Amino acid sequence: MRRGFIITALIAIVIAVLLVYWVSEWWLILLGIVLLLTGMGIYDMLQTRHSIMRTYPVLGRMRYWMEDLRPKMYQYFVESDIDGRPINRIDRSTIYQRAKRQIDTMPFGTPLNVYEEGYEWMSHSIAPKDFNTLDHNPRVMIGNKDCSQPYSASIFNVSAMSFGSLSPNAIEALNAGAKIGGFAHNTGEGGISPYHLKHGGDIIWQIGTGYFGCRDEHGLFSKEIFKKNVSKPQIKMVELKISQGAKPGHGGILPAKKNTPEIAAIRHVEPYTTVYSPPYHSAFSTPEGLIHFIQELRTLSGGKPTGFKLCIGKKSEFVGVCKAMVALDIYPDFITVDGGEGGTGAAPQEFSNYVGAPMMDGLAFVHNMLVGFGIRHHITVIASGKILSGFHLLRAIALGADACNSARAMMMAIGCIQALQCNTNKCPTGVATQDPSLTVGLVVEDKKQRVANYHEDTIKTFIELTGAAGLDNYKQLTRSHIYRRVFMNEVRTFEDIFPSLEPGCLLRGNIPEKYKQDMEAARADKW
Repeated sequence: MRRGFIITALIAIVIAVLLVYWVSEWWLILLGIVLLLTGMGIYDMLQTRHSIMRTYPVLGRMRYWMEDLRPKMYQYFVESDIDGRPINRIDRSTIYQRAKRQIDTMPFGTPLNVYEEGYEWMSHSIAPKDFNTLDHNPRVMIGNKDCSQPYSASIFNVSAMSFGSLSPNAIEALNAGAKIGGFAHNTGEGGISPYHLKHGGDIIWQIGTGYFGCRDEHGLFSKEIFKKNVSKPQIKMVELKISQGAKPGHGGILPAKKNTPEIAAIRHVEPYTTVYSPPYHSAFSTPEGLIHFIQELRTLSGGKPTGFKLCIGKKSEFVGVCKAMVALDIYPDFITVDGGEGGTGAAPQEFSNYVGAPMMDGLAFVHNMLVGFGIRHHITVIASGKILSGFHLLRAIALGADACNSARAMMMAIGCIQALQCNTNKCPTGVATQDPSLTVGLVVEDKKQRVANYHEDTIKTFIELTGAAGLDNYKQLTRSHIYRRVFMNEVRTFEDIFPSLEPGCLLRGNIPEKYKQDMEAARADKW
């Protein structure tokens, strides 16, 4: 589009000059308009703050004009998620405002319907804590008895998004933002690219079923290649992806048009071919096999924190993993719980919409199982699934998470407008494309600071909410702090909706009725 603009502008200038010279001086008006538009276009291409204007000079301004013209309350109500469902209506605007350091307060109170079923809120205290007395940089130490290189992580990090699904500029901006803000950046299953390493931000290396970045010529896991890559100092943790909330039970898809030679070299696949990740792992086939593989990865990494990510499906299978942990006395350093509400451009709609437990249901279940088996203290639990705001952080931690990851909010912080072109290689903001004519719009130097801004302000709001609840430390949050309207005239706490378990109760045979069938079906030696 930039090249087309330059060619069009030159042709228009030449035509206008010829008309002035050969026809009439009145054509000077046209020449002035052409020169004005050309100047606007050149400015648009040189400025770094607006991706759309940079990629689509002059024409791109229409988007921002429309934003200014439309009623603000309309904006709050209608902005929607990738799958068409609301992002809690106001959260998208909040992300943009925080990333750009704009005022994120709002007149006339909340536009949300507080009497609508599903509306949630936290209980505040009549004696809130002073923000200045609270910890402004909450972190969690990840690593158990078998980990020799524990990692101090922020409670809010960048969730898994691969190079290939995202552009080089997007990966750079996310990692550079993580470096500025002191938080971690998950690579996604697409392997480690130079863009992950360039700015020195902390990295969580995710390994999926395709073993990209640590596979042999047959697509199987390679100990030698893994050991070579995991030794990079930027890599702080290793995450084995069992399943992803956006497509549980389904392998990933990298379209041929996005599989450039550079990406193919990183993933050890053929360029310009559609790459399908298998739906299951070839390195293990039982819960015990999973736990042994986790231990092997941790050993090969030199003792870096190693865990796995999953979206809860058949509950008996996760119970089987817990039984395997107890029997072997081997534990992952962390478990990332993803939700079925996750977004992707690489799966059929049926998998995205109808497969996998939502994040809050899965998170509550995982926390309960680890507590019930008496092994919660060994494992850090990370929540991932539409974490967009300080309240979302608070809600997830109240349910049982120690930290949270976010993908879509981080994408919005670097300019994603949810154009729904992620799977076409035509993302207009340069976030989810490998087309150089589009990625040029995303300027790393500008967007990296927006990522850091969004992270900082979201953490700040989370701490303010914690203080408003009358708590000295966010670790004091419980399920009783969060309320949900379940009917017009009925409100319940999360403790009512997701009842907690007593530590070790499942080992003592004190099994709640709702878990008995899964406990009986679970086996450590078989899925």
